Amino acid sequence: MPRIKERLAQGKFVKLFGVGQLFHPKLVEVVGEHGGYDGLWLDQEHSGLSLKEIELAVLAARGYGLDHFVRLPATDYASIMRVLEIGAGGVMVSMVKSAEEAEQAVRWAKFWPRGERGMNGGNRDGRFGLTPMAEYAEKANAETFVGIQIETAGAIAEVAEIAAVPDVDLLFVGPADLSQVLGVPGQFEHPKCVEAIGRIAEACKRAGKPWGVVPRGTAYADRMAKLGCTMFVCGLDIHALHEGIRAFKGRYETLFDAD
Repeated sequence: MPRIKERLAQGKFVKLFGVGQLFHPKLVEVVGEHGGYDGLWLDQEHSGLSLKEIELAVLAARGYGLDHFVRLPATDYASIMRVLEIGAGGVMVSMVKSAEEAEQAVRWAKFWPRGERGMNGGNRDGRFGLTPMAEYAEKANAETFVGIQIETAGAIAEVAEIAAVPDVDLLFVGPADLSQVLGVPGQFEHPKCVEAIGRIAEACKRAGKPWGVVPRGTAYADRMAKLGCTMFVCGLDIHALHEGIRAFKGRYETLFDAD
């Protein structure tokens, strides 16, 4: 079983590193060399990763045992199918507005009898035609990860129904868009945001589903963990660069102050 789904099923924390703005295969390798991460969050929504870049990320991640999924808006069937065929371990579907849309995303990601994904075992996910078709479909249905982001007014209103959709593996809180849709942009600790996250946590608890978040710092992550959160994006490429530059400037503070 893929590492992300396995750890979620065991109730263990899943630590992800987000890659998008600064993608290069060597960046994935560096993350892998540091160790400690369970997988990659490959962001196609905001960074526009191409299919070729996702393919390279998948190949680099496999060399370090890093699981991976692609965050994307499921605008059509092909948007999900193509990233799965090139080897991504799953999808995180953004901007979902209803349980009906969540169900459609699952159906696009799964083969018969659960879904309506077109069958082509000739790509990486089918070992380029070496996996027998029946085995290919069964394995893909069992292992493909499907996460749903809760970040729209419609998703908040139907969060219990979305959590109950079969084969939705996880609900994910997007704090930035959540705060925006609640009318308090950027105020992640606002009572409206705290209340909404509590509703998401409760819906997941009742449905027996895990949930995740992009934490806003260690204290925030600790609070989310106490609410039952088990998936955390503990690092993003652009933030890693910012922190590295600040660290270098701090190390050579006397030189920068001399100006």
